[in-house]
Amino acid sequence: MATREDTRRQNNQQHELIPLAALISRELKSEKMEKPSVSYGYAEKAKKGEDFYLVKTDCQRVPGNSASTFSVFAIFDGHHGNAAAIYARDNLLNHVLAAMPRELGRDEWLHALPRALVAGFVKTDKEFQLKGKTSGTTATFVIVDRWTVTVACVGDSRCVLDIQGGAVSDLSVDHRLEDNEEERQRVIASGGEVGRLSIVGGVEIGPLRCWPGGLCLSRSIGDVDVGEFIVPIPHVKQVKLSNCGGRLIIASDGVWDALSSEMAAKSCRGLPADLAARQVVKETLRTKGLKDDTTCVVVDIIPPENDVTLLPPPKKQNKLKALYFWKKLLNYTNKSSKKLSPLIIVEELFEEGSAMLAERLGNDDSSAQSASGFNCAICQVDLAANEGISVHAGSIFSTCSKPWQGPFLCSDCRDKKDAMEGKRPSGLKIM
Repeated sequence: MATREDTRRQNNQQHELIPLAALISRELKSEKMEKPSVSYGYAEKAKKGEDFYLVKTDCQRVPGNSASTFSVFAIFDGHHGNAAAIYARDNLLNHVLAAMPRELGRDEWLHALPRALVAGFVKTDKEFQLKGKTSGTTATFVIVDRWTVTVACVGDSRCVLDIQGGAVSDLSVDHRLEDNEEERQRVIASGGEVGRLSIVGGVEIGPLRCWPGGLCLSRSIGDVDVGEFIVPIPHVKQVKLSNCGGRLIIASDGVWDALSSEMAAKSCRGLPADLAARQVVKETLRTKGLKDDTTCVVVDIIPPENDVTLLPPPKKQNKLKALYFWKKLLNYTNKSSKKLSPLIIVEELFEEGSAMLAERLGNDDSSAQSASGFNCAICQVDLAANEGISVHAGSIFSTCSKPWQGPFLCSDCRDKKDAMEGKRPSGLKIM
């Protein structure tokens, strides 16, 4: 039977075969499509002040290397206060990046991203719950790296993709108990109860909720006062756009309670990203009024222009001139895109929504290792050789037949995993 030391030595040897500089050089030479430009806009209308967003366009996989730049866009819709939404906004990205293996080329980095997103979401939830605050939040977290879009979500904020020709698709999944039968069954199997509010006479009203807590969602970050069956494990979807690009509409449920994905996309077509975000919020208010915090981020992934250089419009201009400029840009882009790609295809690279950590963290333990030893795959704390507990140990959900293999968890993260799967009461430690 292979020991952990043997496994670590083999994986370290594999990682040392190709220097990072060679990987970067290889990815630059093999990149077949030029890097698209990314523009964005956002708009919001507050009612309770619990919606927050994140926009960061200067992230780098390799510090100091502009060729490794990627962008992050996110919506956090808080409930029972704004503490969880603010904490997730300020910490989730760092936790995701901390879970990424080091010295990876772009393709390998994108391949490792879904697992790092799972670890980052769970760590953010775990750390926030230690604060003892009862707030919770949805999270729809989007990473744009050239033509590849990766979306991780818990809750009912949504990310929609609109591509040329009017094809609209959801890149996220709503975790509302009312609409998701699979999630209802998971919550019940993990020890929760699902039902509606009951008033005098036994009349049931409102949407389905989980008890204790009365939350309408089956996944969120925070919510320490609700059972651990409300999990922070995100649904993750990764797609690669064609060289025609596309538009992302990321919004809180204040938008989606009023507009369908198709309605939101149609309402802002032909507008630049900043005006598009405002138009989506405006259409939401026109349709249903201000019933909830309403926040929208629009991201345009625009094909590069090979023949002419299109400069951004000047800052001092009226909306009519801005609209004229962007319509000229879109017309040019559409003509170029038709020449480059008569068929617009969005390639699905990855999709997984299981709420079981053993399935989401996989069988390969290389991501849980560092130069000094083993790390917990969730919180990244250093582990001695005899401390780590395999995520597969004792799990009926594991596809791994070798429970001594990683990824490994510290005892705290293993306790949280067991609580999320209903193996022990929430908040109790196994002695």
